[in-house]
Amino acid sequence: MIENRLKAERPRVVTEKATKGKRDDKAAKDSSSRQEKNKAPNAGRKMGRKTDSGEKASDQKKGPKKEQRAGGKGNWGNDSQKPKYDTGRNRASGGNSNLQSREGIKVDRQPVRKNTSACPVFLRCGGCQLLDMPYEKQLKIKQAKLEELLKPYCKVQPIIGMKDPLHYRNKVHAVFDHDKKGNPVSGVYEANTHRVVPVESCLIEDQKADEIIGTIRGMLKSFKIKTYDEDTGYGLLRHVLIRRGFTTGEIMVVLVTASPVFPSKNNFVRALREKHPEITTIVQNVNGRDTSMVLGDRENVLYGKGYIEDILCGFRFRISSKSFYQVNPVQTEVLYRKAMELAALKGKETVIDAYCGIGTIGIVASQEAGQVIGVELNRDAVRDAAQNAKINGIKNVQFYCNDAGAFMSRMADNGEHADVVFMDPPRSGSTEEFIQAVVKMKPEKVVYVSCGPDTLARDLAVFRKMGYEAKVAWGVDMFPGTEHCEVCVKLCRK
Repeated sequence: MIENRLKAERPRVVTEKATKGKRDDKAAKDSSSRQEKNKAPNAGRKMGRKTDSGEKASDQKKGPKKEQRAGGKGNWGNDSQKPKYDTGRNRASGGNSNLQSREGIKVDRQPVRKNTSACPVFLRCGGCQLLDMPYEKQLKIKQAKLEELLKPYCKVQPIIGMKDPLHYRNKVHAVFDHDKKGNPVSGVYEANTHRVVPVESCLIEDQKADEIIGTIRGMLKSFKIKTYDEDTGYGLLRHVLIRRGFTTGEIMVVLVTASPVFPSKNNFVRALREKHPEITTIVQNVNGRDTSMVLGDRENVLYGKGYIEDILCGFRFRISSKSFYQVNPVQTEVLYRKAMELAALKGKETVIDAYCGIGTIGIVASQEAGQVIGVELNRDAVRDAAQNAKINGIKNVQFYCNDAGAFMSRMADNGEHADVVFMDPPRSGSTEEFIQAVVKMKPEKVVYVSCGPDTLARDLAVFRKMGYEAKVAWGVDMFPGTEHCEVCVKLCRK
C-alpha cells in the first residue's frame, strides 16, 4: 500500500548553504561600477515568491514560495515592450535632452522619468514599477506580456485583478540603518544597492504593519539600541518583519538582531505591547552572519506563542516566521479556487502537492481528493503543514520533508502513480530533473502555479517535449503596482 511505503520513507533534509551577499562600495562614482559589485538581487520590503524559508535580503534580498521580491527587478523574458526610463539619479549633468560628447557629436538621452505616483520614494525604491499607472492599464500590460510569453503553448484567459489594489501585503519587511547623525532609519534597499531608502508608509503594505515599524524605530533611542552597521559589523537591530493574519487579525513581530544578547528585551517588549496591544506574538531572530539572508537559524519567542494563524479557503493555517505564506490572501483564494477548478478532482485521486510549503494547496485539495501527499524541503514549513492538517481535522494528507523531485522518482521506481500533481515552484521556476520526476509519476493532469511567467514558459517547453501539453492559463494579479503576477496553467498528458 502507498501509505506503508510512504511511512517508511526516511526524510532527507538538504541544508542549503547561504551564499554571501556583496555590499556595494559606497565610494563608487558611477552606477555601472555599483551594479558590477552588487551581483545579488535587490532586497526590499515588497517581495514576491518564495523567500520565506530563508528570507534572503535579495525576493525580498528570496531569492526567492514565494523570496526575487515582488517589487524587485522583473524578468519577463522579452523586454522589448518594457518602458525604458532613466531616473536621473546618476546623472552628472543637468536635465538636457542631449549631451555633447568629447568628439563634439550629439548623443541622444532618454527623458528622465518623473514621479507621478502618490508614493514619494517611487523612483528610488524601485519596488512598485507600475504604481504611477491606472490599475486598468497595469492589468493590460500584464495581460499582453502573458499572451506574448504563453502564446506558443496555450490560450491565456483574461487576467483576474483586485477590486482594491492597495495595502494588500500581509507581510512587511523593513531594513534598519542610521543616518549620518546616528538617527535610526527604516525602509528598503535602493535598487541594486545596500543604501537604505527611508520609508514611512507604503501604498501596497499593510498599514498597521507600517505603523508598528514606525513605533519600533521611535523606541530605539530611548532603549539605547543601535541599528546594525554593515560596514563595521557593530549594532544590534538589522531588520523587522511583520506578518498579519488577514482574517484573524493576529500580528507577529520578528526582530532580527545581529546578536542573541538583547539588553532590556523584556522592557522593550512590554513597551511595544503597550503601544500596540493588537500584537499577538513577538519573536527574536538571531542573524549574525555576513550574508544577504534576512533571517537566521536561531529564534527566541519573546511574547506569545511564536506563530500566528489565518483562515484561507475556509481552512485555518499556522504561520511561523520562516514559513512561506502568500502575501496577498484575497487573491490567493482566487488563485487556489482556479487551481482546483483546473484540477477537476472527483474524490478518488491520488494527488501530490510538490513545493507544498505549509500545506495550503494540499489541504484545500484534500476535500476533493482521495489522498494527498505534500513534499517540501523546508523543515519549519513541513512542521507547520503537519500541524495545519491536524488543526483542520484532515485525515487524508501526509507531509514529508524531502526534495520533491527525488521523492517522486523513488515513488515511481516503486511502482506508485499519481493522478494529479500540483507544483508551485519559486520564481526561478522548476528544473528539467524535477519535470522528469513528474513525468515518471504519469499523472493525467499537472496544475502548474507560477509566480515567474518567463520561467513558466521555459518549463512548458520542457513539458511539451516530454509529452504534456498546456491547455489553458489564467493570470491572477497577486502583486498590484508591480510588474509581477501569478499564473495558473493546466497541463494534460498526451
